[in-house]
Amino acid sequence: MTPTSRLEPEQGLIIVSCSREKLVTTTPVPALELYQGALTPRLRDHLSAEHRARLRILSGAHGLLHPDDLVGTYERKLRTRGEAQALQARVAERLTTDLRAEGLRHVLVVLEPLYLAAAECLFDHAPPLTLTLLPNPLDWTGTSAVLSGWGWL
Repeated sequence: MTPTSRLEPEQGLIIVSCSREKLVTTTPVPALELYQGALTPRLRDHLSAEHRARLRILSGAHGLLHPDDLVGTYERKLRTRGEAQALQARVAERLTTDLRAEGLRHVLVVLEPLYLAAAECLFDHAPPLTLTLLPNPLDWTGTSAVLSGWGWL
């Protein structure tokens, strides 16, 4: 369910998958700059700085990344349920802090199934949090509709 009134930044959180397309660099760069595919470029281009800070990127190699976390070029995709389960503890540790934030009300989750399995702790917080799940990491139409409903675009 998408709210009909504007969400303040602290009331929303966006979780997206990393992408195969990455900036080729020998020096670590902010995660928001590293990923060049899936939804990351559109979110980078369309969200204000305060809303970009409410973005989390789930990496098969690094777990849950904040937009400013420094990351170097790598190649790793979750391919099995076992790999997703192995990543769960690292993801849960970082994500649970975000999910317990006092003002948080809505979480937009745009993760393909294996990445969603790595973020399984999400379901421990709904309710009271409202989760909107989109399983296609390329779904800009659905993502932008939710973010527009939040007043973020």
